Amino acid sequence: MVTSREIRLKSRPVGVPVHDNFELASVEVGAPGDGEIQVRNLWMSVDPYMRGRMTERKSYVPPFELGKALQGGAIGEVTASNDPDYKPGDIVSTMFGWREVFNVSPKALAAGGMGAVTKIDTHGLPPQTFLGVAGMPGLTAYVGLLRVAALKDGDVVFVSAAAGAVGQVVCQIAKLKGHTVIGSAGGPDKIAFLKSIGVDHVIDYKATPDVVAELEKAAPKGIDVYFENVGGVHLEAALNSARPFGRFALCGMISQYNETGKPTGPANIIQAVGKSLKLEGFIVSNHYDLAPQFLKDMVGWIGAGQIKWNETVENGVDRAPDAFIKLFKGENLGKMLVKLA
Repeated sequence: MVTSREIRLKSRPVGVPVHDNFELASVEVGAPGDGEIQVRNLWMSVDPYMRGRMTERKSYVPPFELGKALQGGAIGEVTASNDPDYKPGDIVSTMFGWREVFNVSPKALAAGGMGAVTKIDTHGLPPQTFLGVAGMPGLTAYVGLLRVAALKDGDVVFVSAAAGAVGQVVCQIAKLKGHTVIGSAGGPDKIAFLKSIGVDHVIDYKATPDVVAELEKAAPKGIDVYFENVGGVHLEAALNSARPFGRFALCGMISQYNETGKPTGPANIIQAVGKSLKLEGFIVSNHYDLAPQFLKDMVGWIGAGQIKWNETVENGVDRAPDAFIKLFKGENLGKMLVKLA
């Protein structure tokens, strides 16, 4: 029997999440049963999409249940096994984050359509990489830029939240493929990071009163691709600067996630008609067929020194709510992670 701490959803946030929406609990985890494995999490992820699961409104994933441990991407080590396909020491990826230790039946989980336990070949990379640049955020960047936005030779690419977990990868894939990249982020540290990875033009939205005008200056001939992570004035700026037949990959709109009133859309949305723009929203789970090619490419790019990344780390499962709340304050540079062991 081992004691595991976990974070539960105590109440549904109204507006920006606060610490009172979460509670820390301890549970006793016994030996794994028939067909089960026991996993001790090493790392867990917090991601903006989780905010949507904290409400009761309909979405592409069901809402979190009150009083129960939250869920999310995690990398752990198998510590005991009654499944012949897994052995102690195996590194696995699951959606059982926000907790330290758990038992699960991989076969029952997969059969029930509730996700999977995936053994990871780290290819010599740190395990937490598979929650970031080599994991879901990296795949999201790859899918959005190369499939959804269908990157073409000569494209000028604009990326919002460019120093975040997804944005930092979008910028670098576009650069290594020879494109001009404009990135928007908030604060001098993030701006310095974007410059260090070769972003051609950077916009510090916290320092400028007019993102629309700044993008016009950075791209006087317009943009062809917009990778959307923020919404609001960034979407307005992208519509304003888009060239005819531009393609927008709509990944997220974090500016609206904590909205309590009626969100306002960009007043210039009509430009999507006159410019024959393509605006396509996407969910990365609908594109997992690209995962093998993505991993092959990413491991190669990292090995060649073409991809760099930043991580912001909180230590201990009790710090997971802090890590999550900081996402909405822009206090993460790169991927926000929680180290559990």
